[in-house]
Amino acid sequence: MGKILDTLNNTLLPVVASGKLLVFDHPMIQHKLTLMRDKNTGSKDFRTLLTEISLLMGYEVTRDFPLHDVNIETPICPMVGKQIDGKKVAIVPILRAGLGMVEGLLSLIPVAKIGHIGLYRNEETHEPVVYYCKLPADIQERKVVVTDPMLATGGSAVDAITMLKERGCKHIRMMCLVAAPEGIIRVHKAHPDVKIYVAAVDEKLNSDAYIVPGLGDAGDRIFGTK
Repeated sequence: MGKILDTLNNTLLPVVASGKLLVFDHPMIQHKLTLMRDKNTGSKDFRTLLTEISLLMGYEVTRDFPLHDVNIETPICPMVGKQIDGKKVAIVPILRAGLGMVEGLLSLIPVAKIGHIGLYRNEETHEPVVYYCKLPADIQERKVVVTDPMLATGGSAVDAITMLKERGCKHIRMMCLVAAPEGIIRVHKAHPDVKIYVAAVDEKLNSDAYIVPGLGDAGDRIFGTK
């Protein structure tokens, strides 16, 4: 993992300086992301690659998750080991594309609880519309990882994080695959306490609010609906 400062838009430097933006430069993540961007990559391979990248990103996203001591016995002797406090983690995908990142994270934290926030983009205003929210009852006690492959305008991410905070969540991080500078700035401005993890920061948004060069509509490519 690394901060690719020389490829970031200058407007993002304050976000980077705050320590709230982390861009992954791991060779395997970049390799798999290139395969995902290819328009000839089908839904099956796209889903598999997204799961693999989510798993790789998950190692850094969970780096500061708390550990607790456990007493165990190895075949040789008793010892005190460490275990992650997985019962205090929640993964909250923004529907529907965010679902594609859940499996990779669950392979790291299989006992994490899953919430769902449903948002869709108004095609005229490009603003998010909420249609569903179902979260664990104790969500306010958990470290929350919000997942969405694309951070474009940032509207959906801002609204999802706001909904979580309204329900008492205090420890939230955002995990995305590809982000536009506009989306990063918007999320950071609205929620400067939330750390944003991305595999790539792309050039810009086009007139239809799609990320350029991006990888197309992640939901359609995951589920084969277009």
